Amino acid sequence: MSRFSKTLFAVLVVASMVLTACGGGGGGGEKAPIKVGAIFDLTGPTSDVGTPYGEGVKGFVEWKNANGGIDGHPIELISADYAYKVDQAEQLYTQYVQEGVVAFMGWGTGDTEALRGKIAADKIPFMSASYSANLLDMEAAPYNFLIGTSYSDQAIIAIRWAMDDYAAKGNSDKPKVVLIHHDSPFGQSPVPDAQAFAEANGVGFMDIAMPKGATDYVAELAQIQQFGASYVVIQNVSSPAAVLLKDAVSQGVTDTVQFITLNWCSDEIFINLAGDAAEGVIGTIPFTPPSSPVPGHDDPDAWLKEQGSSLAEKGLHYSQGWWTMATMAHGIELVLKDGKEVTGENLRAALESIQNFDTGGVTAPISFSPTSHRGSDSLRLFKVENGKWVQASDYISAGD
Repeated sequence: MSRFSKTLFAVLVVASMVLTACGGGGGGGEKAPIKVGAIFDLTGPTSDVGTPYGEGVKGFVEWKNANGGIDGHPIELISADYAYKVDQAEQLYTQYVQEGVVAFMGWGTGDTEALRGKIAADKIPFMSASYSANLLDMEAAPYNFLIGTSYSDQAIIAIRWAMDDYAAKGNSDKPKVVLIHHDSPFGQSPVPDAQAFAEANGVGFMDIAMPKGATDYVAELAQIQQFGASYVVIQNVSSPAAVLLKDAVSQGVTDTVQFITLNWCSDEIFINLAGDAAEGVIGTIPFTPPSSPVPGHDDPDAWLKEQGSSLAEKGLHYSQGWWTMATMAHGIELVLKDGKEVTGENLRAALESIQNFDTGGVTAPISFSPTSHRGSDSLRLFKVENGKWVQASDYISAGD
């Protein structure tokens, strides 16, 4: 054998050994990790809810890897705190795609909507904690998937419930509803669809923006009373919602108005901040809170207890992050079961095949299709009673 032939043979042997060790060839070596990118708000304006959500995503990955990964492949989560800065989100997304991620876990409405064009071009399946209906546009956002009930569907369910509640109280006319919201794309997201639904059903409707950084909402409450609203739907986060409820109690508004919070202010944080003012508030909650235990809470709770914590301590946003990551992982598992390479296109097709994915009661069963990435249009309502969220309805669909 010539010196060249011997050298080539040695190179081929080494290459074969490397492939086997990486799971890229035959043999019983460890399987290659599956890279997933993620951004979290751990220090920015939504870090109070972003932190437990991010911990839930990470917690699922750690738990899954400790239990053999996905068909033997560990999940390699590449993540960073982007402090709710859109430009930072875009930079990190681009960096992680270049590093080879096949899926992405996002966070806010502003950055998720800003990224959807890149996401489509890169063919990277993307799940975030934004439930903006704009992300359901299959032409503009073909790789975005919503796990939680969209803000629009939440608002419609709230108005639908208000109509039934108003009629049950013996009223023959239709109620008046105010949607008061954060002054941002997130806050404004459900307004057009909620208004269209209200007007189509003869419900009086008004929307009011909540000024950023306001220390009270007395002026906005005066507008609500002047309009004659019987129901107020809040699309905001917990802190301003709690301020609004405290002001509403002090101004006597809660004597005649029922308040309904959408999901980002329907949590334990809101109850802790609002105190007694939270009592009686109705919440549209796509992810069942730990105060109403369901089987889907068992694994995250057991995992947290191994770490010296609990789901009751972490709150509903932890299981929200956990089950969002679990849904993406289920899609990856389907790709591998089909014997295919885990690429963005194959993962999208696998996710679109999911029908009635069971989250153990944490959410309504999740289904996708090639024509719709709306995981569910249903949720259960909860009511604050004695400082806890208590289930107040069965699943209600926005399309009923």
